[in-house]
Amino acid sequence: MRAAFGLMLLLLSPVLLSPVLLSPVAYADAKSGNDATAQTIVALAHQAAGGEVWRRPKSLHLIGRATLYTNGDRGARVHADHYEMWRVFPTFGAGAHSANGKVRIDAKQGKRIVFQIAYDGSETYNQHGRVPGAQASKEWSEAFGFGIIRFALDPGFELMRLPDDELDGALCWLIKVIDTEKAETTFWIDQKTRQIRRVGFDTPKGWHERTYSDFFTLVSGWVQPGRVRMTYRGVLHSDVRWTRATVNETISESVFRLVGAPSSLE
Repeated sequence: MRAAFGLMLLLLSPVLLSPVLLSPVAYADAKSGNDATAQTIVALAHQAAGGEVWRRPKSLHLIGRATLYTNGDRGARVHADHYEMWRVFPTFGAGAHSANGKVRIDAKQGKRIVFQIAYDGSETYNQHGRVPGAQASKEWSEAFGFGIIRFALDPGFELMRLPDDELDGALCWLIKVIDTEKAETTFWIDQKTRQIRRVGFDTPKGWHERTYSDFFTLVSGWVQPGRVRMTYRGVLHSDVRWTRATVNETISESVFRLVGAPSSLE
């Protein structure tokens, strides 16, 4: 089931940090693009993503569709017309690339299950049941990373501003976040919209990037990327289109414990 794990997307996974109020001077620095500190840029990104509701979420439920390429093989393309994710977020930031909180992703093509993957806070599952811990730990390291930016202004984190770059025609600030376990994650933040446009980090499968676009805003103010493209070593592995998003709904514990599912839905 490694291929299924490799198809696992995101998490996206939002998480936390302490509130930061920007002074007029900080805003002016950020507007200039040249003198803004890494801390100021991250605070601007938090505000652009939805502020407190984005910074301290309890849960996220996403529905959409996806095109998946097993191990980046063009000939192994699968279109999942139903792609769904449930996420319960942790309450503190630890390692950026280790499993945290709770998550489940379902990919289905019509009535056929392409794959299911879940983590209940301690155990990993797929559509066949529980997955041995050692294998699960390695595979999850490829799935977590984005949410660490919510903790990036917390004590114990380090921030570095890297050279600016362009992404899809937009000038971006590049910020490296070094977490309390010294894992490094790089973020591309749009200088005009302040939106987080890309995240990149190293994994056992090589350098991994997720590129975000087609943002839409919920009533709560949460800003959700409508499209996520996931690459390894520059090769596309999945292209996800989210069409529905719900924040902070109650999600049953049973959602994250798969005990073996049939190969098709009745």
